[in-house]
Amino acid sequence: MQDKILIVDDEAQIVSLMEQAMTAEGYRVLTASNGTEAMSRLGEAPDLIILDVMMPGINGFELCQMIRDEVDCPILFVSAKQTEADRIQGLSIGGDDYITKPFSLRELKARVAAHLRGSRRMRESSAERSLLRYGRLRIDLKGREVHVNESVVPMTAKEFDIVELLALHPGQVFSKEQIYDRIWGLEASGDASTVTEHIKKIRAKLGARDPLNSYISTLWGVGYKWERSDS
Repeated sequence: MQDKILIVDDEAQIVSLMEQAMTAEGYRVLTASNGTEAMSRLGEAPDLIILDVMMPGINGFELCQMIRDEVDCPILFVSAKQTEADRIQGLSIGGDDYITKPFSLRELKARVAAHLRGSRRMRESSAERSLLRYGRLRIDLKGREVHVNESVVPMTAKEFDIVELLALHPGQVFSKEQIYDRIWGLEASGDASTVTEHIKKIRAKLGARDPLNSYISTLWGVGYKWERSDS
């Protein structure tokens, strides 16, 4: 089955060059010359979106923010805006990559292929790992529920997000700042100290149901990690 790529750019010549390059790689290519047209093509379920930033009407940053919750495919910005602030903005609002113009078609094709491979791996991993088990604890990733001995442990959305992040990477240490950036986002207005409070609440909730196991351990001055429990 062909991967579908949606190219969104108001410069017809650039669209034509990218379309030819992607078609030559065996992809099915969809095109749009503005944000409104791009949104009308989302129903065709693209596997990856190449998105220009400076377009009339809805610009690329605005479009990304509007559609990020609707699509889970990679979004690659291709833009003449080259400052570090531009790149950070593009990545922080949901972009998966940022390539500056002028760009190499070979590099663009390589990045597209890499992101499509990563997206496939994530889908396969998600299908295989929709349910995590650690001793008496079970985490339903699709249903976003935590169970201990078949009893649901109530979690807020952010608490579950933290549990999911740590449990998907058992043994890996995450600093408070890393957890905060991953869960709250780079542009959140709070600070990493809120992570400590959320970890305390998670531990209290899990400890009330399973006092014999400590699933989240603290490495003082470093961060937190998920401990496997087989009891």
